[in-house]
Amino acid sequence: MGKTSAERRLADNEAMASGQNIRVSPRKLNLVASLIRGMPAEKALAELTFSKRRISDDVKQILQSAIANAENNHQLDVDQLYVAEAWVGKSLVMKRMQPRARGRVGRRVKPFAKLTLIVRERQE
Repeated sequence: MGKTSAERRLADNEAMASGQNIRVSPRKLNLVASLIRGMPAEKALAELTFSKRRISDDVKQILQSAIANAENNHQLDVDQLYVAEAWVGKSLVMKRMQPRARGRVGRRVKPFAKLTLIVRERQE
């Protein structure tokens, strides 16, 4: 009985990985995502390895997951992969209070973001 399987949203030469609740603002995460958009997967990994931004390690993990999905789940050639799409969205926002002068309080906003990466096999 069970549910019928959903159709695959991606093409046959694509694989996807996503990360939810990444502790950085979406604007900062988008800077790193735009850095690797359109790059070959191997070059994007090297770029993220030597990037000085703190969040680049998390983006590198998600990219490695997308490459592993392409290789193991969809039997795609790893050497032909490139980052086809990388988009960033807003996630939850933690609101915290910080004491200020004269008994007042200041509001601190701690945003989270989500990242979705799609790698595609280059056709020659």
